[in-house]
Amino acid sequence: MAGPATGTSRLLRVGMGAAAAGLLMIYNSVDLAPASDPGPGQAAPPAATASASPGGAASPAAAAKPAAPVLKRSKPTRLRIPQIAVDAPFTELTLNPSGELNAPPPEDKNLVGWYRDGVSPGERGAAVVAGHVDTAKGAAVFLLLSLVVPGNKVEVQRADGTVAVFVVDSVETFAKNAFPDQKVYGKTTDSQLRLITCGGVYDKKRKDYLDNVVVFAHLESSRKA
Repeated sequence: MAGPATGTSRLLRVGMGAAAAGLLMIYNSVDLAPASDPGPGQAAPPAATASASPGGAASPAAAAKPAAPVLKRSKPTRLRIPQIAVDAPFTELTLNPSGELNAPPPEDKNLVGWYRDGVSPGERGAAVVAGHVDTAKGAAVFLLLSLVVPGNKVEVQRADGTVAVFVVDSVETFAKNAFPDQKVYGKTTDSQLRLITCGGVYDKKRKDYLDNVVVFAHLESSRKA
């Protein structure tokens, strides 16, 4: 893996437009494409030049058996993926005055981010969790994200004292210049999770990775913490 850039600014750029929200992280973080139709009680992210139409279908694995009951809104507090030794706290991602979504602070390599105005993990819809694959300080929380496989469990501890347990359906890599907005952010009838980081080749000239790794997962169950 190519080394990261030396810059310290880590921002998710949000372009303004008429239809949906596009969140584009620079450097070696994550590139978030538009999200569509937030559920009841969820604020819509800022609009962007790209758009995603609603109507995305649930994954095949999720459709194989009845979906777990969706949970009420509650902010996530901790993410655990035992297979790749991830055990990390969450930070809330917010917009800065320029309309850019701040990424998780690069000085903390064991930290994942959740856009606090989006779907919370366990709610109906596709909740998005972003993390660095590496930073100027070295390997970061999602370094091994591409190694998870279908059937692996992802646990999200929530502020309401519940743990939402997701099962991985697939792991895919997409070129950043051809990111499938609808596939990742399309409307869902159940509770799903998207874990996103950078991947592929590191372009030293652009100081950015060329791809995004996306883990698709669905809610299997929930329990008390």
